[in-house]
Amino acid sequence: MRFLTGEPLALDLVNTRAHTPSGEIDALDTGEDFQSWLEAQGDRLAPLSAAPTDADRAAVRQLREYVAGAIEQARQGARPSPETVEALNRAVRAAPRYTVATWDGERLVADVRRDGDERDRLLAGLAEAAVELLTDPDVVKVRGCEGPHCTQLFLPAHPRRRWCSPALCGNRVRVARYHQRHNG
Repeated sequence: MRFLTGEPLALDLVNTRAHTPSGEIDALDTGEDFQSWLEAQGDRLAPLSAAPTDADRAAVRQLREYVAGAIEQARQGARPSPETVEALNRAVRAAPRYTVATWDGERLVADVRRDGDERDRLLAGLAEAAVELLTDPDVVKVRGCEGPHCTQLFLPAHPRRRWCSPALCGNRVRVARYHQRHNG
């Protein structure tokens, strides 16, 4: 299963659930899909050393619900619930981030690390990304794709952007318009 990635990490997390022409899909439904999504995130998230467990997916799914709710509230200029704010803060506190100096063979470099077990580090990274997005003034610019039945969110770099992906939803809309013009 392939998911769109490349938006701010918090939006990519929310976009792990999508509506497609063949029905609803969710990258958190199976360990394999979730692992593929984690790998697609490249260097933005620390990979899990073993296949994600049901508990890992459940924890990320729960965090995703808080993030999705908070983003929707922010898009409307409303305050997120205290429960949501506490859930995000709890996840970040479970694996605090710190910087250490390491020698790379030529010079000292800053190396960012997190305390906590793998799941806590994963959740903290996702929650921290959500906090960064939610505290960015541009969060009010987050838009929903205008493609038919599409539920994906994106942060447009250009104010005229209307689709999550010009190659997918944008193309579907253009093809539908073409057929409507030429077939009555």
